[in-house]
Amino acid sequence: MNYQSLCQQFPIVPILQGIPQAIANLSGSPDHPQITGTVRLYQTKNGVIVYADIRNLPDTETLCQKKIFGFHIHSGTACTGDEMDPFSAAMSHDNPDNCLHPYHAGDLPPLFGNHGIAVSVFLTDRFSVSEVIGKTIIIHDAPDDFTTQPSGNSGTKIACGIIRRNTRMCC
Repeated sequence: MNYQSLCQQFPIVPILQGIPQAIANLSGSPDHPQITGTVRLYQTKNGVIVYADIRNLPDTETLCQKKIFGFHIHSGTACTGDEMDPFSAAMSHDNPDNCLHPYHAGDLPPLFGNHGIAVSVFLTDRFSVSEVIGKTIIIHDAPDDFTTQPSGNSGTKIACGIIRRNTRMCC
């Protein structure tokens, strides 16, 4: 299959240039107030395209230790909490089918930091856009190990956003 044929079957560029059905605007925790970002969700016949653009993430210059961040949809509906966990109301990974980790609907690929920026685009059929409206997206300060129960040992929640239906004509 050549590139042109693939693009005709799954036209990702036109989809990403279109209007997302849902958006989450992420903000950092009190310890990471500089973090900002947007996650856009596009419903397609093949699943949901998730497009994350995150800025001002913690960074390191240490070779072979570049930051990798856990990235999940959580079942909670608020980005509030307390001193111990500023996003405790986000609750745990979205898991409507009671699957073991890493088979939760909310288990997403990690974000790879690049000088404080992370950009990720992927397709998933673990949920539809309508199933996650009102839920939270969380960035953790460590990568998910995709093994530890119940949540992958991905560390502290450092950023949060609520997934909202997009009612605007642009993103």
